[in-house]
Amino acid sequence: MNWSLSPPSLPVVALIAYFLGSIPFGLIFTALAGGGDIRRIGSGNIGATNVLRTGRKGLAAATLLFDALKGALAVLLARRFCVDATQTAMAVAAVSVVIGHCFPVWLRFKGGKGVATGLGTIWVLCWPVGLACCVIWLAVAKLSRISSAGALTAFLAAPALMPPLSEQPIQSPLPVAALLVALLIWVRHYGNIVRLISGNEPRVNMNKPQ
Repeated sequence: MNWSLSPPSLPVVALIAYFLGSIPFGLIFTALAGGGDIRRIGSGNIGATNVLRTGRKGLAAATLLFDALKGALAVLLARRFCVDATQTAMAVAAVSVVIGHCFPVWLRFKGGKGVATGLGTIWVLCWPVGLACCVIWLAVAKLSRISSAGALTAFLAAPALMPPLSEQPIQSPLPVAALLVALLIWVRHYGNIVRLISGNEPRVNMNKPQ
């Protein structure tokens, strides 16, 4: 277990990952497609779930894919270029890219909720955990028709699954990164959690015409 990473590598990893995460693909894709400002539609969120509420499934799928890819890319770059302390760099990148998505400087720190980006990071940190989280998310969301329920369940499972599936001690970088990413996503879903408890969380209409 190695947590060491010499400066300036650590801040460079964090900054690159943050700026990757801050790219608002949902906002960009919706605007380019003539859908206006996604922040004025539905929940006002820039993520794939809110894009889906416009009825444009293709745009929602593209947003989901690119938000996940930026999370994966940040961790892959850290793994590729920080060979002196690979796991530490990957952990820093994973947390930083999700922070960038949730709090992008370009949008006055009002971003998305980090689900797709978080899943992208988990896939690269440990792909069996990423696969398990995707299955959990899709299964719960399909059964409940509530995207947030699937996301919260998946990221509740991620920190618990990371130590056994990655074969790393719980205090090592990868499990700690999974825990911090999960905490960020749960904090960003505070309003959803309140609505879930009260029974007022909106359901996603998968059959809405395009």
